[in-house]
Amino acid sequence: MPIRTHRGRAAVYRRLWGWPLRSPKHLAAAVVALAAVATLVGFVLPEPAPSQNLAEPATTTEPPAHSAVVPTTPTKAPPTISVPADPPAQTPPDPAGVAVVEEWGKAWVDHPVGADRQQWLAKLRPYTTDEFITEMASVDPANAGNVITGAATAVSSTGGAMQVRLPTDIGVLQVTVTKTRFGWRVAQYDKEG
Repeated sequence: MPIRTHRGRAAVYRRLWGWPLRSPKHLAAAVVALAAVATLVGFVLPEPAPSQNLAEPATTTEPPAHSAVVPTTPTKAPPTISVPADPPAQTPPDPAGVAVVEEWGKAWVDHPVGADRQQWLAKLRPYTTDEFITEMASVDPANAGNVITGAATAVSSTGGAMQVRLPTDIGVLQVTVTKTRFGWRVAQYDKEG
């Protein structure tokens, strides 16, 4: 085992690092000295450039006449989303939209045992939006109802959309139809709980 002496580089380092641990006064003095050094370094280092808020337009100053003008690209403010304060006004239900729900319902319950899903979707496609027909591809036709048990009735109606109740043997469906450039199309359905 080596003998530790009071000479040499290791002994000097041992004395420097061990000094704060000799007493509580030494530890407090070391913490104060460390805080003073950190504060001094904070004053000496340059301050970072302030970041510009994107929501506020950039202010430009005219460069002096003798300096070269460097073209800059203007920054765009992020888009704002406006939410209407009032819901759309209710309008009388369009019989054409209710008729689309009835035709969609007939196609929805028309799935013989062992029917292919693609054939079932082909029957629904003329009455369904393109976005919703892709969601319908995940529905198993065996889970669809077998019989429509009542007439479709509009629950609410605006100029571009309607909520229609469609009673079936597995429960009442809340069908949403929207007005597209092709006419009324089913955009969603939910089973009433």
